[in-house]
Amino acid sequence: MENKNNVPVFTFSIIAIIVGAALYKQFDFEKLTFEKPALAIVYLIVFVFSIIVLIKGLKKRTE
Repeated sequence: MENKNNVPVFTFSIIAIIVGAALYKQFDFEKLTFEKPALAIVYLIVFVFSIIVLIKGLKKRTE
């Protein structure tokens, strides 16, 4: 039976792209600050979590 490890990798890659783009849009490069710092912290936590899940999923796939 086929293993369904591809679903979390695909899902978390979409999440990482969307949240990464939102973080990029909120960052002000002239002042080097975020427009909404509290929301940026939440986005950063979700972004880092999704990257960690992606790395773990890709490591499992290669083994």
